[in-house]
Amino acid sequence: MAREVGLCAAMLTVVFSGVCYRRRVSIEQSSPSDPSELETGAAQRAANRPQKVISRSLADIADQVGATSVLGDAFVTGIALSTASTQPGDLFFAQPGARAHGAHYLADAVRAGAVAVLTDAAGADIIDVTPGVSALPRIVVDGHPRRVLGGLAAWFYDQPARALKTIGITGTQGKTSTTYLVDAARQSRHTGVIGSMGTRIDGVAVPSTLTTPEAPQMHALMALMRERGVEVVTSEVSSHAITMGRVEGLRFDVGIFLNLGHDHRDFHGTQQAYLLAKRQLLTPAMSAVALVNVDDGAGRRLHADAELNTQSFSVTGRDADWRAVDIDLRLDGSSFRVIGPDGQTARFTTPLVGEFNVSNILAAVAALDIVGHPLAASVAGISSFAGVEGRVQFVPVDAEFQVVIDAGHKPEAINALLRAMRPLTPGRIITVIGSNGNRDAHKRPLMGRFSAMASDIVIVTDDNPADEDPETIRRAVVAGTRGSRAEVFDVGGRAEAIHKAVELAREGDLIAIVGKGDERHQIMRDGVIVPHSDPDEVEWALRQRAGS
Repeated sequence: MAREVGLCAAMLTVVFSGVCYRRRVSIEQSSPSDPSELETGAAQRAANRPQKVISRSLADIADQVGATSVLGDAFVTGIALSTASTQPGDLFFAQPGARAHGAHYLADAVRAGAVAVLTDAAGADIIDVTPGVSALPRIVVDGHPRRVLGGLAAWFYDQPARALKTIGITGTQGKTSTTYLVDAARQSRHTGVIGSMGTRIDGVAVPSTLTTPEAPQMHALMALMRERGVEVVTSEVSSHAITMGRVEGLRFDVGIFLNLGHDHRDFHGTQQAYLLAKRQLLTPAMSAVALVNVDDGAGRRLHADAELNTQSFSVTGRDADWRAVDIDLRLDGSSFRVIGPDGQTARFTTPLVGEFNVSNILAAVAALDIVGHPLAASVAGISSFAGVEGRVQFVPVDAEFQVVIDAGHKPEAINALLRAMRPLTPGRIITVIGSNGNRDAHKRPLMGRFSAMASDIVIVTDDNPADEDPETIRRAVVAGTRGSRAEVFDVGGRAEAIHKAVELAREGDLIAIVGKGDERHQIMRDGVIVPHSDPDEVEWALRQRAGS
């Protein structure tokens, strides 16, 4: 990640002129820092922040968050939630963490360039007894600092989302593909994408972290997009992000609900809590219009209970505002016609395979139409979009069988993929599947069950076992296959499992390797990273088969 090592003094003279007026809010001691005292050096900003410097005085920030006390003053040019993301001139948020309070890391943040800190009373107590940072300008707020983070970040960057058309997407599966489909429909023109595969502006990658970035980075990215002339931004909105306030300060023009499956029980505790987290996107506070998949049971309930302007979509013939009809599904792609609520219609042809991809396309083009990008204008971009790497990705093989790789690691995603492949496969389906360690153990039998329901052969192997015993994880997946007609193999070692699948394949078969997609590694015990690529392993197995 690019790191700002300083700010041009000449630039600061212009930027701060007329901006850093001071209104005292319980200032206890110390005089305001002069802008020119900020660390100097190269003027290059971090690649994921706007290049035009925005500055705020600590006194104004204190007013904005309703501070209980303020120590000193400083001029702040950014907001950081971790020491790794801290840039010179930043306000560092020191808040309670899972293992320790963020105030313990303040010295590291200062070394990275932080000029002030916002914290709670507990954090202030820690700072008071920490050598070297006790006199750092600070703001103290009541309660958890995160509660003011989103609103502050939006204000700090001058409400960038208001200058953009924003589409937020939630769902257990399909979020990444749908964000990329929005981008494809606009042919990456004046379009931003934020999600688990990174951030893109007009098709060019921008450094970022997390499926949905933390609020400071989210608003900074949108400010950067505004600066670069982006018109439409589409973002994945995970249930974690909603619960943890990462999208606070945003109100999407369209909030899309794709589906609800079994995932994140380790975080939410219950399936109902998981649903309620996702439901928040479909409230007037977070979205102006809701777009809901009524082919999904949870979607139908959310559509019926919605408290805002809501439109529905369906690919299965249900009564909906947006419908895909005349659907033709093939192994080399799909075609269908979209009918909108005002009678608008367009025919789409895509190289993407499966009914779930038709549903994702329908969601993308409907949302775009709602924000002003006409349905017909999406046809060309969708027809030329080959898909997202690692998502239903067919591996070119010089053989009489097919190989598809997919990142799906949730039971419903596996079920959707295999059900889509079944009518398109003349031979057998051979599924290679594993489950991650250290999370969501309850879904492992379901993964095995859904794999066995639609497969002829299931090879249970390792994914990212992390700190769990790989054999224990595999046994839980195998348990879900019991009672099925599928032939089941337990093969420790993912490479060995892929080679086993290629050995077993014959004419007309399809090998589905699920769980990792575009990942290039496995996570083992104690965080050890082992290089691994499903596509590369398939290629090696095919060469071995050809030479045997």
